[in-house]
Amino acid sequence: MAYKFRFAIVSDLHIALPHTIWQHPSRFHWVEVSIHALESVLEHLTQLELDFLLIPGDLTQHGEAENHSWLSERLSKLPFPVYVVPGNHDVPVLRADSQSISFRDFPYYYRKFGYNQPEQSYYICELMPTVKLIGLNSNSFDYEGKLLGRLDQHQLEWLKGVLANTGDDLVLVMVHHNVIEHLPNQSQHPMVQNYILQNASELLQVLARHGVKLIFTGHLHVQDVAQSHGIYEITTGSLVSYPHPYRILEFHQDNYGREWLQFLSYRVESLPEFPNFQHSSREWMRDRSLPFLVRFLSLPPFNLSPLQAEELAPSFKDFWATVACGDALLDYPEFSTHLRQCFQRYGAISSSGIPTLIDNHSTLLLSNL
Repeated sequence: MAYKFRFAIVSDLHIALPHTIWQHPSRFHWVEVSIHALESVLEHLTQLELDFLLIPGDLTQHGEAENHSWLSERLSKLPFPVYVVPGNHDVPVLRADSQSISFRDFPYYYRKFGYNQPEQSYYICELMPTVKLIGLNSNSFDYEGKLLGRLDQHQLEWLKGVLANTGDDLVLVMVHHNVIEHLPNQSQHPMVQNYILQNASELLQVLARHGVKLIFTGHLHVQDVAQSHGIYEITTGSLVSYPHPYRILEFHQDNYGREWLQFLSYRVESLPEFPNFQHSSREWMRDRSLPFLVRFLSLPPFNLSPLQAEELAPSFKDFWATVACGDALLDYPEFSTHLRQCFQRYGAISSSGIPTLIDNHSTLLLSNL
């Protein structure tokens, strides 16, 4: 029988109560607007007939207990189910310190939001008959206590076991770190490789083997849709970074057994203190982008000298904001062919040179039975 459901995605909330905010002059995260931005989104979402809401990690500024408690309480008041997974900012330390909760504490704050077995940092739950959600934990620690973006082997074995028992059910997967590359050479580039799982290829093979078609991620603060192994990964930008996006999606299976996912993207357009919020936010990002751009231009594929990078960086101050919006069409005709081609690789252009604008609004055919 044909079926459909409707849900939303809001990612990388970085919730920070005012008295918990710590200053960092170069951060892109505009955490000062986190609560107002979330309330703006929830006001919209509660007017819709949603079946559930997904939040793929970085729920808090930096794992503060007060921020986790506030968010858990706020989400419990919504008229639809909510499911979360931890991001690197939610569990930055293995053991609790003066600022952050411990890694093992996280599920206990979110027992109503997927973690009905809080002794475990990942879960599977039934969204509705024949539809399952798997929430994965992409945070692990090495022997020195350094946080890594990686699925540990025990979790991978658990995942293989639960997928083997899902039968013909539709399985959605949510995890914080990217599994498929959303930027050129993402898994190797020193500035963005930490945004993709270290063992992404292994996870991707497991999911493909069991017919998973959809992964929902965050972390990168970019609106993007990527595909590999017959799987679509939809990553959603941050609520505290330009352009402050969120998504509303509808999945349906038609009478011929074909599965479709349609989605629309929205932005927080204004806030009480910032009636021209989008402009203010873009300026916030532009003003903090120069150190990022200087380093970016000095690395492959650009390979500019430090002096060249410093000279050219101001000309590209809008680059990352444009990429973050999704569906970017990048061209800088005033620069060399090499520079133009390097930047164009970060745009929404297929290998055949044709624009593929699917990052914000699209209808994807997931199967054609």
